[in-house]
Formats: sequence, C-alpha cells, structure tokens
Amino acid sequence: MSDRIDTPANGAVTPAVGLHERPAGGKWLILSLQHLFAMFGATILVPLLTGLNPAVALVTSGLGTLAYLVITKGQIPAYLGSSFAFIAPITAGAKAAGVSGAMVGAFAAGLVYLIVAAAIRGFGVGWLLKLLPPVVVGPVIMVIGLSLASTAVDMATNQAGGGDYSALHFGVAMATLAITIMAAVFLTGFLSMLPVLIGILAGYAIAAAAGLVDVTPVLEASVVRAPDFVIPFVTQQTSVPPEVFFLLVPVAVVTVAEHIGDQFVLSKVIGRNTVKNPGLHRSLSGDGVATMLAACLGGPPNTTYGENIGVLAITRVFSIYVIAGAAVLAILLGFLGNFSAFLNTIPSAVMGGVSILLFGIIAASGLRTMIEGRVDLGEKRNLAIVSVVLVVGIGGAVLPIGEVVELSGMALSALVGIGLNQLLPGKHLTGDIERVLTHHEP
Repeated sequence: MSDRIDTPANGAVTPAVGLHERPAGGKWLILSLQHLFAMFGATILVPLLTGLNPAVALVTSGLGTLAYLVITKGQIPAYLGSSFAFIAPITAGAKAAGVSGAMVGAFAAGLVYLIVAAAIRGFGVGWLLKLLPPVVVGPVIMVIGLSLASTAVDMATNQAGGGDYSALHFGVAMATLAITIMAAVFLTGFLSMLPVLIGILAGYAIAAAAGLVDVTPVLEASVVRAPDFVIPFVTQQTSVPPEVFFLLVPVAVVTVAEHIGDQFVLSKVIGRNTVKNPGLHRSLSGDGVATMLAACLGGPPNTTYGENIGVLAITRVFSIYVIAGAAVLAILLGFLGNFSAFLNTIPSAVMGGVSILLFGIIAASGLRTMIEGRVDLGEKRNLAIVSVVLVVGIGGAVLPIGEVVELSGMALSALVGIGLNQLLPGKHLTGDIERVLTHHEP
C-alpha cells in the first residue's frame, strides 16, 4: 500500500502549499484564519449547549490540535474541535456529578481511543469494522441527533430550563435557522464552510434588534482574562459516580468509527495515505490525547473536523504550519475577556435555531451511513436491528446495573445494536463499512 493516493479526476494531488511548507507571515495568518473561522461556530456551540465555558473550549481545541500534530509526526493536517456526539452525555454527566465529574468521564472516553489504537496497531482494523458495521453505526448516529431534538426546540422557544414559551424567541430562532440554511445551500467556495458561524452572527444581530441581548458584560469585561478552567479534583470538589463512565465511555465506540471515516476522506483530499503513514493508531492516539487534555481543563471532547477538511479540499493548502497557526489563534482568543463575554451573551434562541439544523444533520448522516453502506432494510435481521436501536435510544430505555449504575440513551442503544448484530444470523448482510469510509466527500 503506497503512501500516495491518486484521485480519479485529477491524478496525484498537487498542493498549493505543501504539507511541511511554511507560508510567509501575512499569508500564513490569512490561511490560518480561514481554518479558525471554519471550526469556530461548531466549536463554541457544543460548550454553549452543555453549560461548559466556550473560551475554555477554544483553548482546549487549540491545545488538542497542537498535540495531535505532534503525535501524528506532522503528517496529518487536521484541526480538532468540539465533538457533537458528547453533547447529551456531558449534559447528563454534569447533572449527575457536576462539570468536573463529567470531565473525568470524558477523560475515560479518551482512554478508549488509546486502547483501540493499541489494538489496531497490534491486530489491524478489520476486527473493529466487523464490530461496527453500517447497520449498527448508522442508527446509533441517528439516535445521537434525534435524542437532542427536544433540546433544540426548547432552546428555540425559551423553554430550556423551565422557562415559558416565547413567540419572540421562536421567531428569532426561525430567522436564525432560515439564514443558516440559506448559507449552507446557496453559498459557494470558502463561505460554504461557514454556515454555522454566519447563522450565529446574523441571529445575534436579529436578537439584539429584538431586545434579547444585553451587551453590558461585554463592555465591562477586561481585555485579557484567563478562562474559567475546570480542573477535576483541583478547582472543584469532584465526585465520580459509576454512571458517569457508562454515560460517556460508550460514546467513544461511535466516534472511533467516525474518526476512521475522516481519515479515509482526508487521505483522498491531501493525496497521502494517512491510514498507513503515520498510521491509524497514531491518529486515534492523537484524538484520544486531545480529548483527555480537554477533559483536564474543563473543555468538551475533541474530534477531527470535517469543516476544516473541506477547507483543505477547496484551498489545497495542506501545510501543518497553517493548521498550527489556527490552533494558536484559537488559544489566544480564549484569553480575550471581551470576546469570552460576547460568547456568553449569545441568546438561547439563536443557539436553538442553529441546533435544529445541526442535530437534524447528525441524524441524517446516520441515515446516509446506512445508504452508502448498502444496508438492505428488506432483510428482516437488519430491519430488526435498526428498529430496536432507534426505539431504545430515543425512547428513553434504561437498564439498571446494580443500585447506582444504569445504561440509557445512546450508550444502551449502541450495546444493544452490537449485541443483536453478533447474535442474529446473516452477518454478511450488515452492509459494507469500508465502502462507507471511502465514499464520503468533503
């Protein structure tokens, strides 16, 4: 297997800026800002939805990306941002054990990456692909998106946290949603990578005009201010009930599969086989270490971002120096007090409007996984697996384990799907996961 990959349309990929080429100062800044803008909307959305600090998320996103570049030996130009797969588990974990307790669970999820990476290095990736075929991964991804649907609607209508229904808030949310959809559908080139950022900024302006924004905290904030890092067992008293691990650790099973898909897509874009060099075990280790690092500071788990892969495809700028520059800029932004205060003034209606689209996209991507994997729902075993996973995951099924631990939601549905797939006859009918991993385009 060669380290070089040829694309059907263009032959060998010819970069505008090579992997280890460092652009001149001004150009370097502009190229790095592109990646910063591309990841920004989604990266701050996750902490805003889960109650974490968005400034901390920016800092841990940058630190995680730098760690990833080091661990992958500078061979993979990927940016890491907040993972949407962990929104519901972090929210539930924080409710059960506080933010610091949830971070301990996120740290354990990062350890799963390292364990899987060690297993892949020793035994290859075939066992993982057999464990997680499209008939299992697809509906579990759908559960992640659909289980968050009520959260998005509650935020859009001002009912999150027990508030009363507000037509004004809902109107702002719908305007934000409409602008985000138009940006996603009609914009081209680099701007097509920024629908979330455009939607949030436009929604903020509409909310301000409607009187839903108080800018006093922004005006009163200091220019430079350290983010409110949450360091488990240090800055907060931390208790970690076992249920926290059952909420967060199983999520890594799905995100590992998504990570593999990202590596196949990235290999196509840059024309280098990153699965072989530096190896899938290194890219998974980088993702895991970034997640563990984020957990140590109170940030959401990290994952490689498709938005930034899209920027690579459009610009053909593959330089790791550009990615590192974006990471440094993200860290610096996290220490700007006025900017941090601004993020905290974004109304819930604006976030709800954007979330209606994003959570739906997550669910639709699960359906896409099954379609691209050629899962035949005419086969009774496949139909049974998908049906049970969806109802168990969305319906709120709970499996108590002892007196203090319970499995529920996405974690329970994933384990049920894996179990049914192993028990029911006809495993050859579960879909082609390798076709899914090589089919995605940025």
